[in-house]
This record gives sequence, structure tokens and C-alpha cells, in this order.
Amino acid sequence: MRILIVEDDEVIASTMSRGLTLHGYVVDHVASAEAASTVLLSEQFDLAIIDLGLPQEDGTSVVTARDSIADRVDTLDLGADDYLVKPVALAELLARCRAHIRRARAMASSKVQIGSLGIDLEGRRVTVAGESLDLTRREWSVLEYLAVNAGRIVGKERLLDAISSAPQDVSVNSVEAVVSRLRAKLGEAAKIRTIRGLGYRLDDEP
Repeated sequence: MRILIVEDDEVIASTMSRGLTLHGYVVDHVASAEAASTVLLSEQFDLAIIDLGLPQEDGTSVVTARDSIADRVDTLDLGADDYLVKPVALAELLARCRAHIRRARAMASSKVQIGSLGIDLEGRRVTVAGESLDLTRREWSVLEYLAVNAGRIVGKERLLDAISSAPQDVSVNSVEAVVSRLRAKLGEAAKIRTIRGLGYRLDDEP
């Protein structure tokens, strides 16, 4: 997944870039609205993080040094999907990125078909060979995350975030247990493969 950071403060941009890169994102950085407009015309990105207080041309010209309610409302009305006030905690930034990318992919295609496995992301319904499959909340959360990233490796830490309402709720062992139960329920309909040292992948081909 590829993210564009539009930020003129090199320290902030470097901190965000390192954090996102460490969590598996491919990050590009430009320092002005003009440069962002140019690169967005020629490159594809899953998400853009844009500072509003850019030099010369305001960051709103592309769609955070402003924190009033009026600023937030204006920015969202211009077409932004979210608004964060600096300084931004890395954990919150990562969570927002994951949520928006999942939402965008779900909107692009709310139904995923892999072999005889059918996943309706909007209706939260799973079928195998046309028959409904009952899943627990955690099983659904893991399968949903794997489905919107079908064919890509998903780290255990990301799946941990998907099934936990609080950090102390679950551990990596919980993720492994959920994946094990999912495999048993899916049978031969689809394969959740373990990629040693990296995570799991729901294969496009069973």
C-alpha cells in the first residue's frame, strides 16, 4: 500500500515516513501543494496525508496546524476523509490509515470471491459454495482484513489490531487461534497461508 505525505516540516515528515515504512507502507514525500498536485496526476496512491499549513499554496488546494471546529468542518466539506491535529501519535495515524484504506477498498468492491468462498464486506456475510458460514466477531474481523488484502501478506500485528478493542484484550497467540479456527471452517474453500516471519496471506487462488 502506497501513501503520499505532503508536509513541509522535514522532521514531522521524516517521523511519519519512518513509522509508516516500518509498518509495511510504501511512502513518498513532497513538501508543497504544487509538487503534490503534480505527482498525483502521474502516480497512484492508496492514501494522501496532507498538511493544511503548506507554504505558498494552502494544503486545501490539494484535496495541520489548524484545530478549530470551523477549520475541520471546512476541510471535510472540501472532500477530505478525515482531519487530525498535530502532533499526531503514530498509533492513531496508523489506525486511521488502516481504516480509510479498508473503507476505500470495500467501497470499490464490496464483494470478494476466492474459489468457492464468497465474502460480502458490506453485508458482513460469508458463504462457501453458496452456503452461509457462521463466524464469530473476531473470525469475521480477521477474514475481512485478509479479504480486502487478498493476495498480500498481512502481519500478525495488524490482525491483532483488527480483533482487539483494547491493547490488553488479546495477544499474537489469539490471532493464531482465530486463524486456526478460520482454516477449519473454510476447509478447502480458500487457503490462509502462513508466511514465516511475516504474517498471513489469503490466496487469490485456493
